Amino acid sequence: MLNTHAMSNKSPSKKRVKDALALRVPDRIPFGEFAIDFDTAERIIGHETYHRAKAKSQIALWEGRRDEVVQSWKEDAVELYRKLDILDIVTVSLAPPRDYEPDPPMKIGDGVWEDRHGRIYRYSDVTQDITCVHDPVAEAYVPRMEEFTGEVEVSAPDPSVFEVVDAVIAALGDEKYIAGPSGGEIGIVYLGGQENGMVAMIQHPDIVRAAADRELEIQNQNDQWYIRPGQDGVLWGFDFGYNTGPFISPRMFRELFLELNKARVENIHRVYGMPVLKHACGNNWAYMDMFIEMGYDCYQSIQASAGMDLAALKARYGGRICLWGGVPVETLVSGTPDEVRRDVRHAVESAKEGGGYIFGSTHSIAVGTKYDNFMAMLDEFVRWRGY
Repeated sequence: MLNTHAMSNKSPSKKRVKDALALRVPDRIPFGEFAIDFDTAERIIGHETYHRAKAKSQIALWEGRRDEVVQSWKEDAVELYRKLDILDIVTVSLAPPRDYEPDPPMKIGDGVWEDRHGRIYRYSDVTQDITCVHDPVAEAYVPRMEEFTGEVEVSAPDPSVFEVVDAVIAALGDEKYIAGPSGGEIGIVYLGGQENGMVAMIQHPDIVRAAADRELEIQNQNDQWYIRPGQDGVLWGFDFGYNTGPFISPRMFRELFLELNKARVENIHRVYGMPVLKHACGNNWAYMDMFIEMGYDCYQSIQASAGMDLAALKARYGGRICLWGGVPVETLVSGTPDEVRRDVRHAVESAKEGGGYIFGSTHSIAVGTKYDNFMAMLDEFVRWRGY
């Protein structure tokens, strides 16, 4: 039988990412992306894909083509990361279960759908995603304390939800650092959606806290299934802020959610021995000290257009948390190759010293990224990635 643990320890990609997460200087700067959307992926693999094709995948799932979508997610993710061998980190997510039975909404206009509960979904040409823009069910929801009391019972999910994760780990787990799923992230608990949830925090903070306490117990128990064999770290993606500041005040977050998020991170550290890599767009300056207090091992995104300056973060927090980001997604979408190369150099010069840095874009390689810009980013990074 193969000694996969020994093989993993010999992987240069794994070692350099682990060194960076431990705030050490690796052999060279590691490189990862939170996600690579379908339009760039298709240029690299040379054919159409459902990989990160959010609207196309959603419509196919509504049409009952789950297996077709999931097969593409599996095969094309492996092909993409093998062709992009410069990347050290692979990110993976869950799939709908094999017995998934769609309840598709009715199309009521150009790029607009309505489901049987009255929810309205709209297609965005900018992000090429479909999002719920009106949810009368959430609006009518009134939280009750009895919902969040009593014994917590969890059960194993259908194994088919791990079809993509396990396939990617089997194909790439010995070569690349796998940042995968967990039983969930507490983040901010919004009862009845974000708007109603903010009101509930003011009117019913005791119920919100009870809901968050219960969620912590559920997520900790769910880790046993959702953290997969061969996975290296846990990647969370809950956002805490807009471009101008946090969704809720730091004081409210500290009172309601900080200790629960801290306990959630501690469970993953203590039970599974894995780091937590935290994706968070927006302006997070007001939360940065709490990111450290909660025990995050890595902060990914670092949105420059929201005021998150990489050099300033490195100067203030570089010895306490790994920083992952660098090239603004806005430059990749709207800039020139020369501007991208400039941003690569600026990122490396700002954050590489002393280690504890992973190169990448701010946020992700989003829909609309110019292919020539992406190639310029890769080429310039190769020139500057050494220590």
